Amino acid sequence: MSKIKLAVCQMRVGNDKQQNLKRAGEMIENAVNNGAEMVVLPEVFNAPYQAELFPDYAEAFPGPSTDFLSQKALKHNICLVGGSVIERDDSGRLYNTSFVFDSAGKLMGRHRKMHLFDVNISGGINFQESATLSAGDQLSILSFKEFPFAVMICFDIRFPELARMASLKGAKLLVVPAAFNSTTGPLHWELLMRTRAVDNQVYLAAASPALNPKAVYQAWGHSLIIDPWGNIIAQAGNKEEIIMAKLDTAIVDKVRQELPVLKQRRTDIYNIAWR
Repeated sequence: MSKIKLAVCQMRVGNDKQQNLKRAGEMIENAVNNGAEMVVLPEVFNAPYQAELFPDYAEAFPGPSTDFLSQKALKHNICLVGGSVIERDDSGRLYNTSFVFDSAGKLMGRHRKMHLFDVNISGGINFQESATLSAGDQLSILSFKEFPFAVMICFDIRFPELARMASLKGAKLLVVPAAFNSTTGPLHWELLMRTRAVDNQVYLAAASPALNPKAVYQAWGHSLIIDPWGNIIAQAGNKEEIIMAKLDTAIVDKVRQELPVLKQRRTDIYNIAWR
């Protein structure tokens, strides 16, 4: 049995990277002062969410933003899920990447967004992440204080196979830095997050940027923490806010024992294979 106190920092993101890092630091410290042991930042927390600007804000690893995350994790003795940043690899390819640091400031793992946000919704939004980004292809199960979790980024959550794979590989928490927008957010944000928690009998923490009226891309906000029964145990509005909740692996185990759908899967008929 493992328990952790988790915080989601729904921060407003602007055009100035240094100001974004400063604000993230302030919110992390606020969360820690209120007892947080694990802190989650939003998708692309250090830069505007605009595909054409991603190359301008991209960083190699290690770089200024990941150094910042490492230092804050060490200073505050926390597990820090650094939302995501635009990563430039050695070949020059760009990825939307979540870097996770442990309480010693060491890199625990990284998740590169696997499903790129390429949509064209009539009367709504047109966005093409693939115009500048490459897709990741690895899913990792990490553990903090014996609490296993997986990270997904935004559009990844729309693909149930990935969340199911994380659950089957041992995750009891899905951490989802995400920037849904004002078109899809009202319809699908809460619905998808609660569904993935219920389907896979896991906790789920979804971290959105706060609404910035001056931004080109209008983030939906409404960050969530959900329990394995699908109950919303913490929820933000659309402004800057920190939400927190205590998570307990015993609750996950209890739900899976009482409603053993994962054990009742018909793998003789269907299966999810992972290379």
